[in-house]
Amino acid sequence: MIDKKYTILNYGCQMNESDSEHFAGQLSDLGYSLTNDYHNADVVVVNTCCVRESAEKKILGKIGELKGVKTSHPGQIICVAGCMAQKGGDKLVKKYPQIDLLIGTAQVNNFKAILLDFLADKRQKVYDDVSIKETEFEGQCIRKSSFAAWIPIMYGCNNFCTYCIVPYVRGRERSRSKESIKKEIERAVADGFKEFTLLGQNVNSYGKDQGNRHSFAELLKECNDIPGVERIRYMTSHPRDMSEEVVKVVSECKNICENFHIPAQSGSNRILKAMNRGYTRDKYLELVDSIKKYCPEAAITTDIIVGFPGETEEDFQDTLSLMREVQFDAAYTFIYSKRSGTPAAGYEEQIPLDVKKERLNRLMEVQNENSLAKNKLLIGKKLEVLAEGPSQSNSEIWTGRTRTNKLVLWPVMGKEYTIGQSVNIEITSAQTWLLKGKAES
Repeated sequence: MIDKKYTILNYGCQMNESDSEHFAGQLSDLGYSLTNDYHNADVVVVNTCCVRESAEKKILGKIGELKGVKTSHPGQIICVAGCMAQKGGDKLVKKYPQIDLLIGTAQVNNFKAILLDFLADKRQKVYDDVSIKETEFEGQCIRKSSFAAWIPIMYGCNNFCTYCIVPYVRGRERSRSKESIKKEIERAVADGFKEFTLLGQNVNSYGKDQGNRHSFAELLKECNDIPGVERIRYMTSHPRDMSEEVVKVVSECKNICENFHIPAQSGSNRILKAMNRGYTRDKYLELVDSIKKYCPEAAITTDIIVGFPGETEEDFQDTLSLMREVQFDAAYTFIYSKRSGTPAAGYEEQIPLDVKKERLNRLMEVQNENSLAKNKLLIGKKLEVLAEGPSQSNSEIWTGRTRTNKLVLWPVMGKEYTIGQSVNIEITSAQTWLLKGKAES
């Protein structure tokens, strides 16, 4: 039998990473083995992202490069999948005829059948029906990590924030069954996995499309109780839908990590309304207060967009004051980027790039101060760290993450560690983005 190879070039979010693991599992079922050299791959899957313009340009450059690669490797199959495939459709295929298969976001779990269909007649095909309701996955995943697993619990989004392309390329919300989710976790536990991240564009909406038979809080509790599970994380939460019930569950369940990522996007009520976020600054702060009440040791992180159309200096100052009031452990900060197909792309009062960059720098100064101050509070404390492996720059230094998702570095000092091992680390110093410590004797 001829040894058939595949490679997957993944771009974008954690959901894309999970989708790529599903593609890999189906390719393995068909007898393909992984190669990291796409020049020699029989099947190349480019799993795309269109959330930001910079990502799109990078991906289009790679698709263009693959034309020459395919010329030197006759018979190579190029599959373009993910959000750009969903958004671009026939236009992408016409511009890049080297693409054999264009696979939309709702087709991930049908990939094996799609590839077999192509192999039967070798005709270029486009699969971009986003209305597919298939949400379960009964096959295998080829997971990148040996101890941490992505677990999709739902797909799509119903929120339609005015800057966001996701609802248009991922479709409406559809939840997996609670039973299927738990079975996937149980199988992963049997394979040695310890940490599980429940994925969805808005996990707090889990179950609503099923008539609220099961809430997200209920799902969290039941996943917490699965034997062998050591850590549960989840992303992403929309502040509009996050309830106090979820906060209480995190405080009560020993295996759910005390890390709340709640994207604020802005501290200005006027901009929040223009973004169609569905909450006010005060409502957001009520949620933060609830977290601090029930989980005082928790880390709170956020996303912030700078330079949304119409953002004034006063609006921006509202965001800075929110950052100072909440004292986020970390913030993922972005300059607003127009996404064609979204309402905000057509808004007047687009902010000049130099103004956006200047505001971003000021925002990062505030957040860097917050992050460093938060991390310094941990000096002298002993924290449970899940080992991820040696540092890329120094094999004598290992890295891992705390339950609150803080990166920790420590010297091995002659000891041996295994990836996925729980290690108690005493924090000895703090930097803006990481902690340093020493392992218990």
